[in-house]
Amino acid sequence: MTGAIPAFCHRLRPVVAAICLSATSLLVAAPASARGPDGIADVAEKVIDAVVNISTSQTVEAKGGGDGRGAMPQLPPGSPFEEFFDDFFKNRRGPGGNSKGGDRGSDLQPRKTNSLGSGFIVDTSGIVVTNNHVIADADEINVIMNDGTKIKAELVGVDKKTDLAVLKFKPVKPLVAVKFGDSDKLRLGEWVIAIGNPFSLGGTVTAGIVSARNRDINSGPYDSYIQTDAAINRGNSGGPLFDLQGRVVGVNSQIYSNTGDYMGVSFSIPIDVAMNAVQQIKSKGYVSRGQLGVTMQPVSDDIVKAFKLDNGAGAAVVDVTPGSGAAKAGIQAGDIILSYNGQPLQQAADLPPLVGMTKPGSKVPMEILRNGKKQTLEVTVNEASRDQNAVNNKGVMPPSGRSGSTALGLTVQPLDNDTRKQLGLKSEQGVVIGDITGPVAAQAGLQAGDVILMVNQQKVGGVAEFQAATKEVKPGSTVLLLVRRGDQSSFIGLTIPDNK
Repeated sequence: MTGAIPAFCHRLRPVVAAICLSATSLLVAAPASARGPDGIADVAEKVIDAVVNISTSQTVEAKGGGDGRGAMPQLPPGSPFEEFFDDFFKNRRGPGGNSKGGDRGSDLQPRKTNSLGSGFIVDTSGIVVTNNHVIADADEINVIMNDGTKIKAELVGVDKKTDLAVLKFKPVKPLVAVKFGDSDKLRLGEWVIAIGNPFSLGGTVTAGIVSARNRDINSGPYDSYIQTDAAINRGNSGGPLFDLQGRVVGVNSQIYSNTGDYMGVSFSIPIDVAMNAVQQIKSKGYVSRGQLGVTMQPVSDDIVKAFKLDNGAGAAVVDVTPGSGAAKAGIQAGDIILSYNGQPLQQAADLPPLVGMTKPGSKVPMEILRNGKKQTLEVTVNEASRDQNAVNNKGVMPPSGRSGSTALGLTVQPLDNDTRKQLGLKSEQGVVIGDITGPVAAQAGLQAGDVILMVNQQKVGGVAEFQAATKEVKPGSTVLLLVRRGDQSSFIGLTIPDNK
């Protein structure tokens, strides 16, 4: 066929023929990878029997008007429409419907709702992995095999923090289980294949590339998603993401969309993270995670400038829980965590998944930067609570009697025992912001009642120390404050205007 194309080109006019031949040579010379990998069909054929559809049903209470069969509107007695609506609703109820003046709407019955998702077999004994949101609140769960066989499944356990669920069913014939890849070794631009049940269409294969790794989309404390442009839609949730060797590297979980449907950006849970949770659910019914006992934030431009850092890599420690593994190891507020267990941190969001996957009780080396010097500390990782309390930000106004900083645009006062009790603090030392008096503090988002714990990495035990730490502030410089508001601490940079 390719030999016939140049012959055709030669029959055209000279200029057109030259263009035709040039385009043909590019087409013939183009490598297969430029048109997409040739192995997708082989991979799909090999693994598709390990991919299942998940069908769930749930009983929900019927609510008046929600399904077009709601309760009769409440009308004033004697209204000209009362009899009309009463007859209308009575006829819809059928024989035995409530009579006029009865308990209108009391005959509404609970109804069944159905939903579909995807999953994949990880053990030939009948163990399936899917997303928690696929089976949440389900009364009945069924696994539908690639050949259409439908089998009732039981829920083994879930991990809501990573949106994973483990199911078990009794096989009626030998099963095919997936093999696992290494999600840490995925490369940007690497081809991946998604198989699932979009829009209830059954085993559907889509392909794309790895667009990004370690993506934080603010969906939970352990965000570290694989981003891909493989088409993933409603119903794909819980299905596998394969590499070109037919190994699972991710669990398709979420999409980024304004419409609810695929718009070119999809997210998968790395299989390393997923299987860490799955193995624990299988063995003990819940997931145990490591915890350092630090509150952190990204290394912002203000922190880079104030600490004179080369870049924003790492995680800035803003608070350390007393008695935690981090506190016992000597970690302090103001430290920059550069690496954890030998793995460099490119951003603060890299740390929680690494710590969460660490077995409680493990001793882990951490490289930190403190006052411009690097050092390595060994931290014993504690076990995280499985019932996290919500953050409660308290807006408490401090008492009177204050001193201020004109350059920063705020006044401060001592943190006495009464104020500490009001703010829910324990033994923290610092000063309380009394008023915001200038644009610098206001633009930085500071508020009356905030507690300043540190100024430029130096602890502030009282008003005198705060004044000493801020008296040499110069125009154009950046002052870095460690501020506690309610139960959260964060670094806030205040840049003093240079009016030259």
